[in-house]
Amino acid sequence: MTVTYTARVANARFCGFSKLLLVWKGSIYKVLYKEFLAFFAMYTAISLTYRFFLYDDQKRYFEKLAIYCNHYASLIPMSFVLGFYVTLVVNRWWSQYTSIPLPDRLMCVLSGGLQGSDERGRLLRRTMMRYASLSALLILRSVSTAVFKRFPTMDHVVEAGFMTREERKKFEGLHSPYNKYWIPCVWFTNLAAVARCEGRIKDDHTLKLLLEELNAFRGKCSMLFHYDMISVPLVYTQVVTLAVYSFFLVCLIGRQFLDPSQGYPGHDLDLYVPIFTLLQFFFYAGWLKVAEQLINPFGEDDDDFETNWLIDRNFQVSMMAVDEMFGDLPKMERDRYWNDSNPRPPYTAATLFVLRKPSFQGSTFDMAIPKEEMHFQPLEEIAENLEESGSRHPNIALFNRLLNTAPSPSGFMGGALRRTSAQLQRLRHSPSIDQCTSDDDDEDESCKMGKGGSLPSGLGKETQSTVCSFREEKSPRTPLLEIQFGAEHERQGGHLTVSEKEKEEVSRVQGMSDAEWQTREEGREAESTWWEAQAPVSVLPHPPQSPIETSTRPVSAIRITSCHTSAFLFQSTAHSNLEHCSSQPAINQSRAVPTISKPPFRGKKMSFLAVPSHNEPQRFRSVSIGSELTGS
Repeated sequence: MTVTYTARVANARFCGFSKLLLVWKGSIYKVLYKEFLAFFAMYTAISLTYRFFLYDDQKRYFEKLAIYCNHYASLIPMSFVLGFYVTLVVNRWWSQYTSIPLPDRLMCVLSGGLQGSDERGRLLRRTMMRYASLSALLILRSVSTAVFKRFPTMDHVVEAGFMTREERKKFEGLHSPYNKYWIPCVWFTNLAAVARCEGRIKDDHTLKLLLEELNAFRGKCSMLFHYDMISVPLVYTQVVTLAVYSFFLVCLIGRQFLDPSQGYPGHDLDLYVPIFTLLQFFFYAGWLKVAEQLINPFGEDDDDFETNWLIDRNFQVSMMAVDEMFGDLPKMERDRYWNDSNPRPPYTAATLFVLRKPSFQGSTFDMAIPKEEMHFQPLEEIAENLEESGSRHPNIALFNRLLNTAPSPSGFMGGALRRTSAQLQRLRHSPSIDQCTSDDDDEDESCKMGKGGSLPSGLGKETQSTVCSFREEKSPRTPLLEIQFGAEHERQGGHLTVSEKEKEEVSRVQGMSDAEWQTREEGREAESTWWEAQAPVSVLPHPPQSPIETSTRPVSAIRITSCHTSAFLFQSTAHSNLEHCSSQPAINQSRAVPTISKPPFRGKKMSFLAVPSHNEPQRFRSVSIGSELTGS
């Protein structure tokens, strides 16, 4: 019987394994004591020969040999080779145990699936279960020495009641050079088909479930056969065994205590019993003995599987389940907790401490959160925060870097005017970017630029121009603000001028005197005149306006000022805010500019996009999206 000691170590306590050291059956002492005594006897014989029977010259030669053996014995990788081998054997040992065929699942399916309390039904159930037990017996008889000693011939199997004489004749009449443990399983399937034809198995699903359980049972029998046929490679077993034995044969000479008077390093002390060498032999050789016992657990060692006990148990339980217990049900009655909504079985005095322990509710059950963080936040505020964070990432950071590295005001304004004019002329011939539908009259005006009222973003591709769109809060659509670069130019006789009010605002911001302003203005006029002669296209023509749009919505324009900080100034209303800024790449010239609706022009605040000079102090460092800033 397998040595079981789990009850002795149910609780971990001080020196919990100390009692196990005194157990003899199944212990390492019982397995290893013969090899241990042989090793100690050989060591003692060599030590006595060295001390009392060798001459001085022979002792010197032996001492050199001992030092040599002790130095090179450490090169043998004992721990690695032996440890890996034992791990492999232990995993194989447990897999073999889980492959032992147990009839529990098969007998439950057979008892519930094959109906009939008459003698015919009882005969079918018992015969089918006996065939399954016979198949397990045949495979265990093939792999286990203990079972083979119990059933050495087929006559013993017939005498034990696992097989009838007629079945033995059929079994031996089927000639096959291979193991025939699978034949009873085929008889089982034939009987199942007969029971299905007789109607004792109600449907095909039950028959399928029964055959699946039989195939699982037969598969375990097959695994036991293959484990017996395919063992651990002999080469590996030989390597481990030779490594252990050769190591300790070398230790018989290398671990000898030498004469301290000779002054050999590490041999200052002379002892007669090599304690640590014996412990090392006990551990390594014991490890090898563990592998020898577990590599074939179907033998007759103390820790081998009790296969004969398994045969007796499985046969008795399976016959009881399909015969005596078929249709045998106890009388149903109400349990003692019938009217109790919270049933609690009683505890004894020894287990009363369990009631004092609180029930586990989860690892976060006792987690503390501040009260100010427990309030739900309005969904509108959360959506607004998400929209603001989304508008600043990732294009705004790139746009700010572009503004910080802007060229001089004159070069930037000239290039911006030329590129923006060409951009809008190309857009004039292109179709609308987005398709949108609307039922009101302003569909043709406000929906041509798309539902967002802005062009596709071109940041990260080519920063050709900057387009800013405004959105009226009362309107469901978001039109793009019309950008006019020609209105002020025409009103001033073809020259870009600055109003007195704007001059005062810029002078107040930057502290410029009238003389400095005049000098700056003359330079701007000369430069603009030069760009008029050089530019191949007009600055910005006026888009066509409908009468309705002209009467209901005043024109809002971008005035380009020749102030110290070159900037685009947008006149905006109190009900509009800057919604989208994007830098558009060059587009095909065949595309047309869609008609853009114009927001009303009133209010004192101005939303602007400032591009500072490269050699002047930068007062406005970023672009504000969705906010209104004054010019101060």
